Amino acid sequence: MLIPIGHERMSARRLPIITLALIVMNVGAFVATHDTIEKQSSALGEVKKHILILAAMHPDLTMPDDAQQFVNSFREHNEKVWARLQDGNREVIDSFDARMRMVDDASIEQEQMDTLTSQYSQMAKTALTEQYAFIPAERKPITYVTANFLHGGWLHLIGNMWFLWLAGFILEDVWGRALYTIIYFLAGAAALQFHFWMNPGSMTATLGASGAVAALMGAFLVRFPKLKIEMAWLLRFRLIRFKASAYWLLPLWLASEVFSGALFGHYSGVAHWAHVGGFAFGALIALLLKATGIEHKVDEAVESKVSLSADKQLLQMGEILESNVGEALPQLQEYLKAHPDSIDAHLLLQQAYRRQDEMPAYQETVLKLCRLHLKTQDTDAALQDYEDFVKSGGKEIPAALWLDLARATETKGDFERAVQEYGKLAAAYPTARQSLVAQINGARVCMAKLGRPQEALSLYEAAAKSPVPHLDFDQTIEKGKREAMQALSQVVGVHA
Repeated sequence: MLIPIGHERMSARRLPIITLALIVMNVGAFVATHDTIEKQSSALGEVKKHILILAAMHPDLTMPDDAQQFVNSFREHNEKVWARLQDGNREVIDSFDARMRMVDDASIEQEQMDTLTSQYSQMAKTALTEQYAFIPAERKPITYVTANFLHGGWLHLIGNMWFLWLAGFILEDVWGRALYTIIYFLAGAAALQFHFWMNPGSMTATLGASGAVAALMGAFLVRFPKLKIEMAWLLRFRLIRFKASAYWLLPLWLASEVFSGALFGHYSGVAHWAHVGGFAFGALIALLLKATGIEHKVDEAVESKVSLSADKQLLQMGEILESNVGEALPQLQEYLKAHPDSIDAHLLLQQAYRRQDEMPAYQETVLKLCRLHLKTQDTDAALQDYEDFVKSGGKEIPAALWLDLARATETKGDFERAVQEYGKLAAAYPTARQSLVAQINGARVCMAKLGRPQEALSLYEAAAKSPVPHLDFDQTIEKGKREAMQALSQVVGVHA
């Protein structure tokens, strides 16, 4: 089972009030309605089942329009089940089924059907799912909103709310609260409408925020295609964690929903087509916002609001720093407790430590800046931080940060520098796992980008001899060695 546990941008400029409010509303609605929905669904389900049994066994019985519509819809979307219900030699379903099989009086059968359909009509008028969930064959305008706040169980709710948080807070940050709210509600309605188009006669109640959340996932893909999503894979009681870019992970999820919708559409208890419709809507909206420049304008407005109060404080502290470092330093430290990811505040703090010649604190701040610049994908600034660290007397940066810096350099296209940094990391931390990864990455870049198979082979051989346990990398290393030796043999053949 694959579970997303985070991504590279797990912070926002402002408190995501709307996303948190949506989560609270969903949880509140679930707590308030779940027990009632379960009881009503159980009782109504029994009545529906018995109506279907009678209608299949005795198609000549009459019933009101609402019950007849329910039976017709079920028969249309569940042909195999309906055929089994009509089979007189099938197994007995329950005591009602057994009792009715013994009745051979049309008036009694009609009386029983009248009683059941009367119960059905009364229950349907008060059942929460019948009134507030989305039923394609009996659409009500209000259900385009209310269905998005009802859930069938705790796992259903928790899954939707976790995905809402992961995709929602970051989109709220770039879209602004008002636009994000409008898009969320429109997305929920669009997902349900798409579900209706694919299942127009269905009498099955659809509920849950997954359609709206799928729209956020579609928008996330368009807005942050290269952002790495951290996944957890539960395999035989073993948890394996890995990262994958949104541009291939989310389309893979969409493809699975299309496949499931096409294969199991009418028979599945999951509204796969609502997910597909929501995802497509979210992606389209994100593309439109980007193409029209609306997103950029909103983002600038949010940035101005966020930075207005912060800028005033930082400007004041910057002025104090010019005249009194000792006074500015504690203010900056206090400011950073509330704004731990403020690059500007860390730059001021870096200056303060430099002026006071506090090199250990200065170097720690520079490393923090390097992490922040990598987080914002500003590789040039991160490399400058690295240079500042070395110039100040720093020896080796932490292995994990060094590996991220080397990867960012590779992503930037500076392959020569990336190989150098991978090599330095491997030499500085020979017993760390990052050293093994650096050797393999360096070998890969030498082969794929620099055309240096001899150097790649040396790095793969060094990785094979690494004291770091590398059973999970053995196949990669051996494959790399074979490719490097094959490339070398071709070079030798050409020269011969």
